[in-house]
Amino acid sequence: MTKTEEQIRSILARHARLPQPVEALASEADLYAAGLKSFASVQVMLALEEAFDIEFPERMLNRATFSSIAMIRTSIEELTACPALAS
Repeated sequence: MTKTEEQIRSILARHARLPQPVEALASEADLYAAGLKSFASVQVMLALEEAFDIEFPERMLNRATFSSIAMIRTSIEELTACPALAS
């Protein structure tokens, strides 16, 4: 598990309000099927932006971006690798 994924899991544990432990989820598991609600996904997004010093661009503000730990990690890595893509 990468440091980024550890941080994502920590944020999910604090903000996602999932009925099961985040540690029990596979990286590709559907977070919405696991119980993530729309309001909680906004809280997760804000916490991710603060933790990683990023801002999710409008094109990433969709269910797919936050559908799994793997998708969140990919999105964060894209934004931190090339901040110009955030526009």
